[in-house]
Amino acid sequence: MASPAPNLTFRDVLKIRSVRRLWLAQLVSIFSDFLAIFAVLSLVTFQLHGTPTQVSMILVAYMLPLAVVSPLAGVFVDKWNVKWTMIASDLIRGCLVLVLVFVRDLEAIYVIFLALSTVSSFFVPAQSVAVRALAPAAGLLAVNGLMSQAVQGSQIISPAIAGLLVQWFGANACFLFDSFSFFFSASMVMALTIHRVPSPGAAASSVLSSMKQGFSFIFTHAAISFVILAMTAGMFAVRCFGALLSVYVRDVLLSNAALFGTLNSLIGVGMITGTQFLHRVASRVPQQFLVIYGLGGMGVAVLITALFGRVATTAIGMLGLGFCAAFIMVPSQTLLQHETPHALLGRVMSSLMSLLAMSQVLAMFVAGPVAQQLGIRKLYFGSAAMLGVIGAVGYAWLRKPKEIPCPETSQPS
Repeated sequence: MASPAPNLTFRDVLKIRSVRRLWLAQLVSIFSDFLAIFAVLSLVTFQLHGTPTQVSMILVAYMLPLAVVSPLAGVFVDKWNVKWTMIASDLIRGCLVLVLVFVRDLEAIYVIFLALSTVSSFFVPAQSVAVRALAPAAGLLAVNGLMSQAVQGSQIISPAIAGLLVQWFGANACFLFDSFSFFFSASMVMALTIHRVPSPGAAASSVLSSMKQGFSFIFTHAAISFVILAMTAGMFAVRCFGALLSVYVRDVLLSNAALFGTLNSLIGVGMITGTQFLHRVASRVPQQFLVIYGLGGMGVAVLITALFGRVATTAIGMLGLGFCAAFIMVPSQTLLQHETPHALLGRVMSSLMSLLAMSQVLAMFVAGPVAQQLGIRKLYFGSAAMLGVIGAVGYAWLRKPKEIPCPETSQPS
């Protein structure tokens, strides 16, 4: 029996021209997305003096369509041309971000974020299908690592830049750059050749059955369902923490938008470090265990942040949070792409997006009112405890010996 091909390295997959183009497009686009998101959060927190509930509602508006629209979007992504789905999504989002230049009303900002997220619900599963189509199987871990590092690298640079730009030039500079990035991404995707035949069938008549197929595959595949449920519960706890970081900086650390940006940059530094370390241990540790270790480590990082309430310890917590997040995102995406049939990949990825987004929406509905009533540090202690419990339960479940069913034997009459 032939041994499996060894995993390709980052350098190997970057030699593939189509992978390199897709990675560059996402690097620029994600960098600008962070600029726009942090610009809005900084604007509402430090200039409009928004309450914790108002700040958390910005992220609710962005996450809600990902929770509701994603399963439906995945059905159509599996039927549509992937390349043109990505291009149309980029062009529409570029125009929507441009509208933010002229808006300072909170309700209008909520509406724009709802629309942006709705379009992104189609782009994200399409991008995952494109990665599967463009990268060889042995290169999926490396390509997902590169895509994750695009997020991480952007998270290092863009929050700090956004904080400074908002203070020096206003939020519009961030919005203009983000709009340009979407048009750049569309031009890069235009040059790709993606060989992937859409699934047959009439979209309108098979939407419900197609959605059911995606969810059914997830919850009947033991490894995938375990990882997704653990991620969903963990994301609830993390979002309770992350949604109000800007308010924590303002009210507990008594600082400004520049520090808010710097702390978010440290999360990116931690993710870069974690991804590099992950690539060394991935061949020796099952992916399900990597996810559980990541959840437990994030709980420790949040606890450090909440316990001391100092700038230095918060910085340590942000580095740890990013480091451990890499152990969740990269292995889970790789596991899904390896185990999911190609014809179901769009639906499965969008179903994952929906579950993760729904958990974050619920968390943000909880986080704002709880922080206003009990204080943000108590909210953070609760988030840390939840992450620790999820990690411990998951570890115990994975360590428990699984019973192997024996074939039935006939009984004497």
